[in-house]
Amino acid sequence: MTRVVIAGGGLAAARTCELLRRKGFDGEIVLLAAERRAPYDRPPLTKAALRDEFDPTLRTDYEALSVDLRLGAAARSLHPAERVVGTDSGDVGYDALVIATGASPVRLPGDGPQLVVRTADDAALLRERLRAGARVVLVGASWISAEVATAALARGCSVTCVEAAPVPLGALGEQVGQRMRPWWAEVDLRLGTGVDAITSGGVALTGGGHLDADVVVTGVGVRPDTAWLAGSGVELDRGVLVDEHLRTGVPGVYAVGDVAARWSPRSGARLRVEHWDEARTAPETVVAQILGTGIPEHDPVPYFWSDQFGRKLQYVGHHSAADTLVLRGADSERWGAAWLSPQGRLTAHLGVNRPKQLVPARNAIGAGATPDPESLRDPENPF
Repeated sequence: MTRVVIAGGGLAAARTCELLRRKGFDGEIVLLAAERRAPYDRPPLTKAALRDEFDPTLRTDYEALSVDLRLGAAARSLHPAERVVGTDSGDVGYDALVIATGASPVRLPGDGPQLVVRTADDAALLRERLRAGARVVLVGASWISAEVATAALARGCSVTCVEAAPVPLGALGEQVGQRMRPWWAEVDLRLGTGVDAITSGGVALTGGGHLDADVVVTGVGVRPDTAWLAGSGVELDRGVLVDEHLRTGVPGVYAVGDVAARWSPRSGARLRVEHWDEARTAPETVVAQILGTGIPEHDPVPYFWSDQFGRKLQYVGHHSAADTLVLRGADSERWGAAWLSPQGRLTAHLGVNRPKQLVPARNAIGAGATPDPESLRDPENPF
């Protein structure tokens, strides 16, 4: 093995560089970053970076690691037969390729200006626009929109949020969303309302009507960046398909982070985990594959957090529509929610201002715990 090429410029890419050297790889490492800045953390972009100027750049020392860091060099094509990645500045050969190109925000139709929050430049531009008195319209009552709303309100903006579902954060289900509804009291929250287009002056609503806005922020999800892999033989389906060892079906090609749709033996399903913790931990498995030091399985219990409206939310696991929801506690400020599979196994847990529940919940999910539903309703009971 003489050259590892990493396509992508986020946490997963930086972490892969660090681990390759730490585990003894002494060949070439080439990092192809689409942005013209070194890899950085993304979670602060909808938190600290919207409040004040904030540098999210990771502390990876690429020079000390002898990494050939190529900024503004996005991967454009892949040719596995030749083991070559095509870029705007020429082809780059590889012995092993790590796909870590992440995902891009979904944008809505219309010729009006709409902001998203995916890059450091996105966050800086939005922060500059969040001025006192600005009329901000958020499309989608999502995790990102809740964090943007929190920052916008703190900066003196008026905030309206348009959401097609009947509750905010609808992925958590209607009961949980209803519990969160009061948090949006300072937001003009328009539930059950769709958007036809972004206009030059705001948002055109489905069925008629228009919301005037100085700033429109779209937060309705992301799509994995896989267009450059078309025709390469790498199997795609809402991401790069990989097994529990993060291997694609093409020899020497792996995928990590937001772009990877990995098989999860624990869930019995394919997961695309768009969270910081996934990008941090998955490179351990990829590096072991590249170096031939073992075939570790990557199937951790997913975890993410959100700070919104003065509350800290921590979600662990992965639940499905078939799971049963158990609400934990009646306190409006400190409560939880658990999901149980049809077989009674704990699959996911949400804690609201209950940070001490995170580790026990994650351990219980990992161990396949089957807690008693009635006992679980008391948030103080162990799993």
